[in-house]
Amino acid sequence: MKKKIMAILLAAATTLSLAGCAGAVAPAAAGDAAAPAGETAEAAAPEGAQELTFWTFQAAHQKFMEDAAARWNETYPDRPIDFKAETLGYDDIHNNLLISLQTGTGAPDIADIEISMYANFITGDEDSIPLVPLNDIIEPDKENLIMGRFDNYANHGNYYGVDYHVGATCLMYNKEIFEEAGVDINSIETWDDFKEAGKVIREKTGKYIMAVETTEHWTYYPLITEQGSDFFDPETGEVILDNQVNIDTLQWLLDGINDDIFCTMPGGFCHSEEWYAYMNEGNVATIGVPLWYLNRFTDYMPDLAGKMSVRTLPVWEKGGANSAGLGGTGTSVTNQAKDVQLAKDFLYFAKISREGAIRTWTELGFDPIRTDIYDDPEMTAPNRFTEYFGDEIYDVMDATSDAIAKLSTSNPLYPEALTRVQKTVMFNVLSEQSQTPEEALKQTADELRAMQ
Repeated sequence: MKKKIMAILLAAATTLSLAGCAGAVAPAAAGDAAAPAGETAEAAAPEGAQELTFWTFQAAHQKFMEDAAARWNETYPDRPIDFKAETLGYDDIHNNLLISLQTGTGAPDIADIEISMYANFITGDEDSIPLVPLNDIIEPDKENLIMGRFDNYANHGNYYGVDYHVGATCLMYNKEIFEEAGVDINSIETWDDFKEAGKVIREKTGKYIMAVETTEHWTYYPLITEQGSDFFDPETGEVILDNQVNIDTLQWLLDGINDDIFCTMPGGFCHSEEWYAYMNEGNVATIGVPLWYLNRFTDYMPDLAGKMSVRTLPVWEKGGANSAGLGGTGTSVTNQAKDVQLAKDFLYFAKISREGAIRTWTELGFDPIRTDIYDDPEMTAPNRFTEYFGDEIYDVMDATSDAIAKLSTSNPLYPEALTRVQKTVMFNVLSEQSQTPEEALKQTADELRAMQ
């Protein structure tokens, strides 16, 4: 048992370099800023309430779930809960949760697990997975849910996690730069069009149409997933990191840099202070990021308020996918839950139900996982995001839902692959230019194959 725990912890440790948001990396994948460790909240429990414990690594998630618990107790006074939530550091929650689940004691009833770490919890035989299948609370609403997001937390035909958002990647663009260059954003349909527009913007304004990350994956990953590619085949588990689509796409980015249409991103990644400052100064016309990045603009780039708007990503070929669902946090019920059915029913109420999904937008600013709520009056009411970007956000939410496909995040080697792509492939190819795209991707792919 001890060896098994240590092996899992070693696997988890490979992703700690993902640290992120506003200075540290992995929490960015969940679509919210990093939170201080050790935050807790206490509320008076109703008489006869069943204790329900929850771990997260995001303070905003904790508040969201606490609010849901208060609403639950108002809605179901005959099934009250005593909700005990705690916010831990990113590495602490994943390591402590792994140990608790493997030793069979100490785990919470419900836990947030970041998407790049999720494979560590659902790998192995079905009977050995320490999370509870959630099919009975997901499948009845299947026709109204964006199932590509649920597929990322699935194995053996079971769904184990519920995300907070779709994470649809879109193009956030500076209207003033396009107007100055005389380029109509609506004339950009394909990525070839995008580069041609970049040439005009560079010539007319001296600015870049896009900045490329050199130590992260948010620039590169949506471009390959838009084309149906990934690091692994989601069905077979085969390493496909070095396929021709991935090589050509990385070469496309490198060519854009060398042709002086794209620039390398200050700070190396899209959550660095250097990047926020550079973008806020109006030096770059666009960034392709998931919709949860909206709050990075509102929080860190105030000078662009009213200057930015949102549209779907360009496509690689006409009729192709115009987005990709990236980042995420799967909220799961552990097999140590004291009342499994209560935990599942509460999770449905908090995140899958119509009201719960609407509140992921109104309270967190995330694009909801339901498709039947986008025209709800609560959804379309003005808020700080529409004031900053305009109402086009709703059009993008609706237009990208069909493009959200299953990713290979449940592959046991996904955490290792992600770290190597971020810290080796991107840096060697786009920053140092010490390897060609084909060389870097093939080397990393062969290393991953040797681990299988």
